[in-house]
Amino acid sequence: MTEQEFDYLRAYLKQRSGLALTPEKRYLVESRLNPVCRRFGLATLHDLVGTLKLARDPAIERAVVEAMTTNETFFFRDRTPFDLFRDVLLPQALVRRASQRRLRIWCAASSTGQEPYSLAILLQEAAARLAGWQVEIVATDLSTEVIEKAKLGLYSHFEVQRGLPVQWLLKYFSQVGEQWQIAASLRAMVDYRPINLLSGFESLGCFDVIYCRNVLIYFDAPTKADILGRLAERLAPDGAILLGAAETVIGLTDRLCPHPQHRGLYGHALAAGRSPAPVSAPVAAPPPLPRLGAAR
Repeated sequence: MTEQEFDYLRAYLKQRSGLALTPEKRYLVESRLNPVCRRFGLATLHDLVGTLKLARDPAIERAVVEAMTTNETFFFRDRTPFDLFRDVLLPQALVRRASQRRLRIWCAASSTGQEPYSLAILLQEAAARLAGWQVEIVATDLSTEVIEKAKLGLYSHFEVQRGLPVQWLLKYFSQVGEQWQIAASLRAMVDYRPINLLSGFESLGCFDVIYCRNVLIYFDAPTKADILGRLAERLAPDGAILLGAAETVIGLTDRLCPHPQHRGLYGHALAAGRSPAPVSAPVAAPPPLPRLGAAR
């Protein structure tokens, strides 16, 4: 692959997915796109670039973008965002949405489904308090391949060992051969849709809670600012956005600001220089999430 071809692929991926590749990532491009060449019967990356320039094969174009997408995820990843949902955001919603009895959650860049299914488990655990409520989890990703895997809810033994408490594995999953499948009732709670964060997502409507974690780190500052601004438009006035531990809105947008007490939690900026109203904690602190068993 020549420097010109690498530069073309960098620009192509930036335009199609927002991925900002630095020059030292050339090895990554080669390692991920060579299998795409073999899959479509192309001899070299030179041939792949030539095919992309012709813009005649949407399947190849989609495969190139999806091959470069990072799909690292696991159940209850980083734990704190899920503690916040169960201990703070859900009790808050039960009060603030009591008249509408409706709760909408969006998992952007949901990958193979572990994040939305983690939330579905927490909601199922709180089913008694949500009786009569309409609860929606919308999960989106750029990759149609990972969306199809997420819809199946079928995971390897390694995948269910990563972050999933053994009590919930036994309660909500069934073994299918050497894999584990999450219960159909939980799969039905999640509406998966292919969405590119670079494109418009107005059709999704507004949400009370948005999870957009560990995806902004792959974009440059202008792209981050654009996405954050459009996420703010999809957020209810008193809603909450949760970002990854290495992500922030500071220096990128003035439409959102950090919560004063909870790291990684953001809400609408009410006015210049003011923080969002503090979120009320539940009256009684619930027990911690189940721990992994010793055998895990």
